[in-house]
Amino acid sequence: MHRNTENRLTALTPALVVFDLDGTLLDTHVDLVESLNHTIAALGLAPVSYDDLTHLVGHGAKVMIERACKLQGHPLDPDELPALLERFIAHYTQTMPGQTVAYPGLIAAMDHLKDQGYKLAVCTNKLEGLARTLLDRLQLTHYFDAITGGDTFPVRKPDAAHLLGTVERAGGDPRRTVMIGDSANDILVARNAAIPSIAVPFGYSDVPIETLKPTRIIQHFRELTSEMVETLISDFADKADTRSAAR
Repeated sequence: MHRNTENRLTALTPALVVFDLDGTLLDTHVDLVESLNHTIAALGLAPVSYDDLTHLVGHGAKVMIERACKLQGHPLDPDELPALLERFIAHYTQTMPGQTVAYPGLIAAMDHLKDQGYKLAVCTNKLEGLARTLLDRLQLTHYFDAITGGDTFPVRKPDAAHLLGTVERAGGDPRRTVMIGDSANDILVARNAAIPSIAVPFGYSDVPIETLKPTRIIQHFRELTSEMVETLISDFADKADTRSAAR
């Protein structure tokens, strides 16, 4: 197929916007800290604070528990983890949505994108069951063509296969996809999948988001328009073509 014809056909494919969950779609910090502290209290450990959260989240509940225990001076024996994970899941499930809320402007942005025919998806390292339950209780599930978690595939972010598997489940095209997130895992998974990234600075990154070199940074979801997404996809493709031609 001629390149120009291929590009025109690709442009007719509805764009897909993939969101991270914690710290991107939803402000979950209060409930994560409460459930985490409930979990490590079983070991008699002192609670962690929100200031600690940026160093703990991003790799799923198991890693969060392991990191919290290590932070509080109790490196976990592997045999301890299953019971602690079960304790965390039970508490978090029972109390969600708790104080979790969507970030300002999110709902309006998603409504706008859906009105323009866009597909939306969630790609999170949170356990898929927890992600789905939380979105169900916030009545947000209907927005998404796919929801994948850290246990959906054999790999998880920042492995490209997690994001590309999410794109496939959503019926999207990687060439017409953007990834939005708040942390290194989100920017890296987009880079690894050769997909443009949008970073938000209001999440849980433990480093300034600009140091991660996302394709673009937005300060508020009011900036997430179909025009911006189309420009981002087009510019990213043009730069990829330029790099390919230079080889």
